[in-house]
Amino acid sequence: MGDPREPPEGTPDGGSGNEDEYRSVVFDESFVRAARIQELSARERLGGHYPRAVRPRVFLGPFGSLPRQAVALLLLVAMAFAAAVYFGVSSPHRLTAAPTGNQLTVSLVALSPVSPVAAVADTKNPFAALPSGYADGSAGFGVPAPSATEHFTKAEVTRALDVAQSYLTAADLSPAVLVQGETGEVRSLITPGEQAQYDQSINNARDDQHHAATGWLVRFDPGQVALASDVVKVTGTMQVTEVDTGTLEVTTDHTFVYALRPAGTESPVLVSLFSVRRELRLEFDRADIGAGHLRVVDAVEQAGPTTCGTPLADHFQPVLATRGPVPAAPPASPAPVNPGDHAHPAWQLCGVLG
Repeated sequence: MGDPREPPEGTPDGGSGNEDEYRSVVFDESFVRAARIQELSARERLGGHYPRAVRPRVFLGPFGSLPRQAVALLLLVAMAFAAAVYFGVSSPHRLTAAPTGNQLTVSLVALSPVSPVAAVADTKNPFAALPSGYADGSAGFGVPAPSATEHFTKAEVTRALDVAQSYLTAADLSPAVLVQGETGEVRSLITPGEQAQYDQSINNARDDQHHAATGWLVRFDPGQVALASDVVKVTGTMQVTEVDTGTLEVTTDHTFVYALRPAGTESPVLVSLFSVRRELRLEFDRADIGAGHLRVVDAVEQAGPTTCGTPLADHFQPVLATRGPVPAAPPASPAPVNPGDHAHPAWQLCGVLG
């Protein structure tokens, strides 16, 4: 009998029969995946879009054995990562973000009286002796007519001036802030990048040029001082300029005069006047303008009558008129300073109230 493995008709001419040199080759999965060509699927052959029955395989190195979906997913992840890196480096917000941290710099100047503080003559009209030019409250702000700047529209300038007025009203005119310890309204107008510094100044005021509560607002110790009138007299000016293409600056220079009396006293009372000059530099970027916030950059303040050396960082501490014997007059000039004494800050300033 013939070999059962051979065809009944015998080995075809030109065939190799049992001696086929490729009979030992095993066409396993790795062999198929490594092939340079790939047979079309039945669906692709029926579609008639391919002129040949096979197509070349794209060589992807170690990724060639992965399914198409996995390769596509890897490509998408790579593209998303590259986009994130690109936009993270080149984003304009990264270049123009508002500064954060200790932005406010404060200079406090105590003004010492040259004679005992006298009470006002008319308690019903405590500001009668003031010179002309003072107005009631915000009427004395001297707000300029808004106009467009080179890089800011009239609407943006108007908005910045409105926010600046709101800040001055809350920080310098509000009885709740002046003598009741309210701080939230002022905080709501400050840009978020400065709110941590503001909180530190309110909760732990210190005379280090950055954390004086009185650099942000005017306030008096309610245990010592009360308002004799809710009216505050104001005179001063406001100016608008550009710092750069993305920053608007509002500079304010105002003198506020308060009618004060000792806390807990009953009528008849002695009323004294206390003056605070505040020169502020306020900055706005477009995000601040849109959100109704401002950045307080500098505050230079003169306050009196008060005694030299009195801490002013937490509250202003006025020298008030008193009854009884006339107290001795304070020194007519600031006390001498010993440069070797490091118990007091080097920037502590004092002047004479004129």
